[in-house]
Amino acid sequence: MALIQIATPFNIDIDFEIAEFHKRLLAYCIDFIILLIYLYSLIYLYLGGFELDESANGFILITILIPMLFYTFVCELLLNGQTIGKKVMQIRVVSLNGGEPTMAQYLLRWFLRFYEWGFIVMFLLWQNAIAGFMVLILGGFTSIVIMAITKKNQRLGDIAADTVIVNTRSKLTVDDTIFMHVGLDYQVKFPEVLRLTDRDINTIKSVLTQAKKNNNYDMCNKAAAKVQKVLKIPSDMYANEFLEKLLEDYNYLATRE
Repeated sequence: MALIQIATPFNIDIDFEIAEFHKRLLAYCIDFIILLIYLYSLIYLYLGGFELDESANGFILITILIPMLFYTFVCELLLNGQTIGKKVMQIRVVSLNGGEPTMAQYLLRWFLRFYEWGFIVMFLLWQNAIAGFMVLILGGFTSIVIMAITKKNQRLGDIAADTVIVNTRSKLTVDDTIFMHVGLDYQVKFPEVLRLTDRDINTIKSVLTQAKKNNNYDMCNKAAAKVQKVLKIPSDMYANEFLEKLLEDYNYLATRE
């Protein structure tokens, strides 16, 4: 399975599995079916239930067209790089610059899905549904070709936005999260840990997970040195023990705020 290394805020490279083509295709199909259900449901509601006449065509087009056009952008922005289809297939968008993409990156990815827009518009107008399907098929074929020839399986929008689609882990336990049990009598050693962001804490957890998986603790040394410099908290603890202590301190303090 193809892997890609993405730099974290601590300048530590974390390995991600590039999403397989069939997962991306199935995710797209799921989202496409959701949009079709939405389309037909509203058309049936407007023309069958409410029996709106031609004077309401503008209202009908806006309430159907706008949500369909912005579905991907809004979902990825609000659902941490996932649409409903991507969530089902357990894949997501990440930035090659590290972490979650910015709004500008999501917007650029969405804008370069322009080949879907013509399909949606023509399908809504009904008169050119076949032409709409042809636009969709041509655009989809182009995307497949581009993904096939790029090392990171990126489509045009991903290349422009500097993003990539990766797998997310399907089975999570408590040990896979930043959360851990600490007793009521727990003694905090580094209260400065609350100055770190959630993204930093997740990065520390990822570094520890990767280090244990690969039995290579060099990345822990780099991460620990970076944290100590930022928080100005020197420590003589081993790097992995220091990072684990930070996670414990964070859990204790964050759950008692």
